[in-house]
Amino acid sequence: MSQQPVLLVVAHGSRDARHAATVHTLVERVRSLRPGLRVETGFLDFNIPSVQGVLESLAAEGVQDVVALPLLLTRAFHAKADIPAVLRDAPRGLRVRQAEVLGPSPLLLCALERRLYEAGLTPADKSSTGVVLASAGSTDPEAIAVIAAIAREWRHTGWCAVRPAFASASLPRTEDAVRELRALGCERVAVAPYVLAPGFLPDRIARGAAEADVLAEVLGPAPEVARVLLERYDQAAFGARGAAPAQQAPDTARRPLLRRTA
Repeated sequence: MSQQPVLLVVAHGSRDARHAATVHTLVERVRSLRPGLRVETGFLDFNIPSVQGVLESLAAEGVQDVVALPLLLTRAFHAKADIPAVLRDAPRGLRVRQAEVLGPSPLLLCALERRLYEAGLTPADKSSTGVVLASAGSTDPEAIAVIAAIAREWRHTGWCAVRPAFASASLPRTEDAVRELRALGCERVAVAPYVLAPGFLPDRIARGAAEADVLAEVLGPAPEVARVLLERYDQAAFGARGAAPAQQAPDTARRPLLRRTA
């Protein structure tokens, strides 16, 4: 039996069936990149199996070591409170380590650009295009600051301008950021949802993008997102450098589209 910890992907869950379907597709991509790794999925709410149910099943099988990875882009309430509370109730004898959230990461910027190019933009459009980095929103100041920092960093990679926007809890809204970029004189405006799966708030982002020229898809099962999951798993399971096991499947698109700027 493999001694490496089981990866438990912890998703929020949603009444929207597209959410769980996207999560499962992303998890399948992770499995394809690391065939020897056991990957399970648990939901905090709305969908099954629950996180607690998965942990109980793993303990009943005799599994001893689990890395619980929050399927979240920022470190806000769910990462700081909800998920730790669930993990504290794990069955006795089961070692559970909580991995870091996915963002920020240069790979996620690569995924955002992938989605914009799939929506019709080209690298030649960057200097004349303003981008709205549209996230779900949070009441957590740390999470809001991270989104603003990502927007500043992304601007330095060649876009005409990048503005953060939020679907809830914070301002500005997507439609306001679109209008601001128009007023700045950007030739075209694109909206890049910084969200992982479809649902209520992503739909609100889409409505706010009505006056934009381009609306990208959610990040979903983009290959870069799957690679970030494995990076976070490796960091939690094998130490700060995240040394991956030898059986990792080859990735033909290892080179990132972006580099982190100073």
